Amino acid sequence: MKNYFSSAIAFMAVTLLLVLCNFAFAQQSNRGSVAIPLSNTQRAEDAGVYAHTNLRIFIPETPFSSPHPAVGKPPYSGYFYETPASIACVYQLVTPVSGCNPNTVTVNPSGGSKAIAVVDAYHAPNALNDLTTFSKQFGLTLPTSKTFQVVFASGSKPAYDAGWELEESLDIEWAHAMAPNATLYLVEAHSSSYGDLFYAVQVASKLVAAAGGGEVTMSWGGGEFSGEIAYDTYLQTSGVVYFASSGDGVIPGYPAVSPYVVAVGGTSVRRNPTTGSFMSEGAWEYAGSGPSLYEHIPAYQNNIASIVGKYRGVPDISAVADPYTGVWVYDSNAGGWWIVGGTSVASPVMAGIVNNAGHFNKSTAAELTEIYSDAHVTTDFAGVTQGFCGPYMGYAAAAGWNFCTGFGSPRGTANK
Repeated sequence: MKNYFSSAIAFMAVTLLLVLCNFAFAQQSNRGSVAIPLSNTQRAEDAGVYAHTNLRIFIPETPFSSPHPAVGKPPYSGYFYETPASIACVYQLVTPVSGCNPNTVTVNPSGGSKAIAVVDAYHAPNALNDLTTFSKQFGLTLPTSKTFQVVFASGSKPAYDAGWELEESLDIEWAHAMAPNATLYLVEAHSSSYGDLFYAVQVASKLVAAAGGGEVTMSWGGGEFSGEIAYDTYLQTSGVVYFASSGDGVIPGYPAVSPYVVAVGGTSVRRNPTTGSFMSEGAWEYAGSGPSLYEHIPAYQNNIASIVGKYRGVPDISAVADPYTGVWVYDSNAGGWWIVGGTSVASPVMAGIVNNAGHFNKSTAAELTEIYSDAHVTTDFAGVTQGFCGPYMGYAAAAGWNFCTGFGSPRGTANK
């Protein structure tokens, strides 16, 4: 296996040649840098026309050099980035053990049924093989040609885009990690235009409904625009619950602000830097947070009207997203293993957890009504009370629902 440093250099060299400087480097620390794919960028003229991904890549300044051959363990040993088993431990999808250390826990979620559809743009040519490699590394149920299917929404194979391919790898691997027994569809839109993406959503919705119900997850989005409400009609198929990333640009985007999706924000998973033990979660400062510009408050948010006002508040719930505390993702075209963050992680993670719960609500509104009216929400979701978010970091994480993390991150599968 290549070491991580070689993989990173290879990926950046390839993408430099093929997509003209695919990454911009953003935050830096003494532990490494965060690379933002070009697919994450939205130009002013893209609003309402093209969507973007919501992923960020952590590049450690100290190269990974010790491949870990053991099944169930991280691909490189000695680091505390998240695995399916460590997230299952933190979110109590399995019996938690002290510390939930990614290098020692190996118990994965074992549930899931019916279907989850991941909607993304462009084509990931090695999707099945990469999902298989990811599953073998972590000891997950292996996908087959029946349990995992790639569907071309337009009927013909889309073009290739490096940033969107990594997005697809992330989405399918982490939806599968949380609900390994669910049938998984990767529905590829012809392009990143809203027209093509929502046509793909329509295709995905039909597949999920035909499977008896389940979830559709959308890790992409863009800035709000006056015509966005017209697309809400694509998010109302009976038997389907929709999830969307709240965005990585501080303010929330569409489709996360739609009242017909579960808007999933982001957290930072705090670990002891010496032992790797889980400490707590804090708000991820770059996660999209705040009220919608156009979508009015839905009935299920009436009990937080004093906070959100007249418009739909985002997010509803949150999950791991900070690239500095990111998750392992495998993409063979990108050179192998990566540490990935962004709210693109949070949406498929939550879609998988809700599928694992096995309740299969008939609509997103029913799912969110259950979440917002849950009298035991403090046990079903862990409130995040640390951190700030939003424009000028003007919102604070706090007990109860807040603009930074909604009701917080999941604990177990009850009331989901």
